[in-house]
Amino acid sequence: MDQLQYFSDLVVKVAVNRDRSAFAELFDHFAPRLKGFLMQQGADDSAAEEIAQDVMVTLWRKADLFDPKKSSASTWLFRIARNRRIDQLRRRKSAELDPEDPSLHPSEPVDVAEDMDARLREERVRIALSTLPEEQRQVVDLAFFSGLSHSEISDQTGLPLGTVKSRIRLAFGRLRQAIEADAAVDVD
Repeated sequence: MDQLQYFSDLVVKVAVNRDRSAFAELFDHFAPRLKGFLMQQGADDSAAEEIAQDVMVTLWRKADLFDPKKSSASTWLFRIARNRRIDQLRRRKSAELDPEDPSLHPSEPVDVAEDMDARLREERVRIALSTLPEEQRQVVDLAFFSGLSHSEISDQTGLPLGTVKSRIRLAFGRLRQAIEADAAVDVD
């Protein structure tokens, strides 16, 4: 099961069963990422923390509104965070409100062709990832889906740093070959 599906399943568990362990796992994964995202959007540390906490409370209270057919759990949570940030800025109505702030502008409409291309690329990557040997898939997951640095992966897995880097490099080589081969089949 891929990570996107895994987190979507956890949200469903929260919605259906009020599963506290599923919520705790979602909280541990998403709260720091939401805070970082909000700080990138210009929120100060305390405001970002407050909004991230509010988003996680919303997850607990309104998990039943999540539709895994429409978006991933991360897309749903980050959209809530973005909207909460906009609401916070509007409530302030102070000189701090910058009409040029990118978070205040509506998102561009989705280009259907681009969306389909992105979904196709995502599916190709997912399939290519499933073909990797377990030891390579593990370090790729830790690096790119859990956001760990090479040193943190080394610490967590007990592997030498050079081995971690080699496995990631080998995995990328295999992924590139698999995706290029798959793309070539589509062209033919």
